[in-house]
Amino acid sequence: MAPPLLHLRDIALTFGGTPLLTSAELQVGEGDRIGLVGRNGSGKSTLLKIAAGLVEADHGERFVQPGRTIRYLPQEPDLSAYATVLDYASGGLAPGDDPYRAQYLLDVLGLTGREEPGRLSGGEKRRAALARTLAPEPDILLLDEPTNHLDLPAIEWLESELASMRSAIVLISHDRRFLADLTRATVWIDRGVARRLDKGFAHFEAWRDEVFEQEERDQQKLAQKIKREEHWMTYGVTARRKRNMRRVRELADLRAQKKDHRGPQGTVKLTVGETEVSGKRVIEARGISKDYGNGPVVKDFSTRILRGDRVGLVGANGAGKTTLLKLLTGELQPDSGEVILGSSLTMVTMDQSRETLKDDETVAEVLTGSGGDTVMLPDGPRHVVSYMKDFLFAPEQARTPVAALSGGERGRLMLARALARSSNLLVLDEPTNDLDLETLDLLQEMLSDYPGTVLLVSHDRDFLDRVATSTVFAEGGGLWREYAGGYSDMVMQRGEGVAARKGAANAKPAAAKEKPAEERPKKKSRLSFTQQHQLKTLPKEIDKLGKEIGKLQGELGDQNLYARDPKRFDTLMAKLTELQTRLAEAEDTWLELEMLAEEEGAD
Repeated sequence: MAPPLLHLRDIALTFGGTPLLTSAELQVGEGDRIGLVGRNGSGKSTLLKIAAGLVEADHGERFVQPGRTIRYLPQEPDLSAYATVLDYASGGLAPGDDPYRAQYLLDVLGLTGREEPGRLSGGEKRRAALARTLAPEPDILLLDEPTNHLDLPAIEWLESELASMRSAIVLISHDRRFLADLTRATVWIDRGVARRLDKGFAHFEAWRDEVFEQEERDQQKLAQKIKREEHWMTYGVTARRKRNMRRVRELADLRAQKKDHRGPQGTVKLTVGETEVSGKRVIEARGISKDYGNGPVVKDFSTRILRGDRVGLVGANGAGKTTLLKLLTGELQPDSGEVILGSSLTMVTMDQSRETLKDDETVAEVLTGSGGDTVMLPDGPRHVVSYMKDFLFAPEQARTPVAALSGGERGRLMLARALARSSNLLVLDEPTNDLDLETLDLLQEMLSDYPGTVLLVSHDRDFLDRVATSTVFAEGGGLWREYAGGYSDMVMQRGEGVAARKGAANAKPAAAKEKPAEERPKKKSRLSFTQQHQLKTLPKEIDKLGKEIGKLQGELGDQNLYARDPKRFDTLMAKLTELQTRLAEAEDTWLELEMLAEEEGAD
């Protein structure tokens, strides 16, 4: 067995008296694709920094195979020492690396290389750092949230680029689709310990739930054992003192074990304030257009949004998603056409930039609006600390200024404030930024149960698939088209996904070598993961249904059944009708998927 390229063993680190990592391990082999997952604050980024050699652990060992190269993508890159972005992106190249690759990557990511670092936005700095990290094609890539601030074309390009590279990759991301498509192993940081699953992220959540269920069973067994020992101490034989003292010590150990057990980290509790029901028609746009002088951003767009719809807006950065959102909500007036808003609308907006949060305000002030200690919710007042706990804020953070919060904490604070207000129309501009997977799950469930209407801008493909009932896509030139369903449904109807940034799809670095066929990214399937799974499993389900129907028909073939037991006859007939309907639906679905798969094979 080949030695690992990188091995972290028994890593421990404590911040401010609280253990962050207690016994973490990370092993990276040749060509590995590892997803590093865990709650916000679990220590994922810290472990990645230890792997990169940027942070020293309190305890443990770090081994890197001699001569191997590592490149690390930070969440907050520092470009201050460089005159231009190209200087920064090329600064990570070593002798023998392709000198043109940095410029190629900057072009793909929407930068020229001539920009001055001091004038870049946070998103532009992240894209420059991505170019710098990928340019050398190192042995190991350590990527901390590489899709942050990227639009869908750039995310899909990056996914293909990473899939084609020879580098081993350790990846932190909150983008489920990105993780599922790229990873072949998953390392879960939970309560300071790293657990490894030698399967990709697609299998992680089922495995995590099994771990929690087993842990709960173990704790129940421990509680029962403690109860038995306590009963023995009270009523058991006391003649042999030596035996008694041993049992006393064992009981003390069991109690300590139960006391020291750290259960799963707290979960966010998301509820949304509801107001009176809006009219059936929420928004109707009739031929609206908007042009800022450089060509149309929105051109002759019409739609009708009804109560309960969840509409996702999708497109590249700069396509005009936020402009369209403002036109639909009446914040911006169209140059032509009209927008009709329905009756009894109460709208709550969550802004993508978090600009409405003031750095000098405290968490409590943001939530109460007055600096008091009470949050006014639709169902009555509530103490601010109690409400904060629902969003995983510690009581002592009530007086923490916004400036001191992480990106994930700011996102949760924005959600907490928005969801406290009564509404029947939620307008969410990039709500998933910096949220961990568990919070995304709960936000998705909340939106699914929300009785009002949702307008949503997002680059998260999986989130759109789970939430959106229709997707409005920027086709280019100010043209927008609405498709039924989520992102994957939109791709299937269009026959393709979001186009890569102009010139990126066919561009190659001037001196770059062609990748061998086996290293090129595989062509993406038109079928979603769920559809592929259905295509494999439906034949078995159809066969099973056929057998069940055969059994029912055999029993119903008894001519005396109705006279002997009419109730049984009626039950069997109802069951037969249900199974026959299910069989017909399954056969129709399988036939449609089979035709799609054949069309895909013919491409």
